[in-house]
Amino acid sequence: MAQAVRPLAVVTGASTGIGFELAKCCANNGFDLLIAADEPRINEAAQELRKLGARVDAVEADLATMEGVDKLYQAITASSQPVEALLANAGRGLGHAFLDQNFDDVRHVIDTNVTGTLYLIHKIGKDMRSRNSGRILITGSIAGFMPGSFQAAYNGSKAFLDSFSFALRNELKDTNITVTCLMPGATETEFFERADMMDTQVGQSDKDDPAEVAKTGFDAMMNGEGDVVTGWKNKLMTAVASVTPSGILAEQHRKMAEPGSGKS
Repeated sequence: MAQAVRPLAVVTGASTGIGFELAKCCANNGFDLLIAADEPRINEAAQELRKLGARVDAVEADLATMEGVDKLYQAITASSQPVEALLANAGRGLGHAFLDQNFDDVRHVIDTNVTGTLYLIHKIGKDMRSRNSGRILITGSIAGFMPGSFQAAYNGSKAFLDSFSFALRNELKDTNITVTCLMPGATETEFFERADMMDTQVGQSDKDDPAEVAKTGFDAMMNGEGDVVTGWKNKLMTAVASVTPSGILAEQHRKMAEPGSGKS
């Protein structure tokens, strides 16, 4: 008797952190996987995920570039399987004052979080629309609710993604394609180290468990929900942010993200 074909999920930024945990959720819930990241560790992640019984292919590609996204899409085409779930999770952060940052680093944040993400969604989303079937999960952030002093480009990019996800969901409301925005808060990943923010208050604070964040996002995607903020503290923070003047929010963010604001 032929073995049933498992649906295919594509997870970006899946070498570590939330992305790796999202891939685990997919594998544990009957999906085969195509995972991608811009570092060799994506191959180690694939080995771990195969232990869960899924077929896992890995692509090392810089999804901040059009060429990197094209490389991933070529791998999708070669798989001969339609993408039933796209979990667009790849992202970059960057700490310090905007004018002190190297603009190449700023550009990399924007190209990873916004341009590459949208290009991939555009390509896979059109395939989903032609079949009238699919699920899209976009990893936004509660950072998109507040002006990010000392994380200005990052917070701005997440505000874009949060807004974009709601717009795309509305455009597809008469189809069988769902769009879900996962909006976590500070999570225990390598994000803050990579963003050079370990000397900040937020970098040194207690953070959410990436496995719990991923499960919340995965469940929301499977239920077709439009958005989900993880954790009651983050839910409270977004509620307060919605009625707080932007200038006050920027000052509050400064206290969390300004270099040297961490415990001495």
